[in-house]
Amino acid sequence: MTSTITRRMVGAVVATGLAATGVLAMSGTANAEVGTGNIAAASSVSAQSTQNFGLSTTEAKVIQGKVLKKYGYTSKKYPGKIDGKLGTNSWKAFQVYLKKSYGYTGTIDGDPGKNTIKALQRLLRHQVGAKLTIDGVAGAKTKAAFKKYATKFTKP
Repeated sequence: MTSTITRRMVGAVVATGLAATGVLAMSGTANAEVGTGNIAAASSVSAQSTQNFGLSTTEAKVIQGKVLKKYGYTSKKYPGKIDGKLGTNSWKAFQVYLKKSYGYTGTIDGDPGKNTIKALQRLLRHQVGAKLTIDGVAGAKTKAAFKKYATKFTKP
């Protein structure tokens, strides 16, 4: 009994930590195997990975509504809400845009991996004049440029 309670508490702490960092959004309960780092999710847990890369919820909503909607976000193809969470379908729509205009050559899979970030960096160089190394790493300069890009759409 004590080990079950301990596992549930550890699982809740780990899941809460992941949610706080934006890696996991969840509701419900989770269990973890103490000492293994494994989280076994209960049936009521739902996880959605979000990659806002430094954007606030408001800035991400702007990107979803002003940019991604033109490339299929919120449609039947890539359903989603303008909620400020750049999840899988947001990134799928972004990849369509990046493929069309900024040299993205990967698959439309919604995973903002290295090739997606390289294309995003090319977009940011072109759209906001960011002096970025095209390395596929979403570091501080890339995140700052992404914020600048989002604010482009909020100015009158």
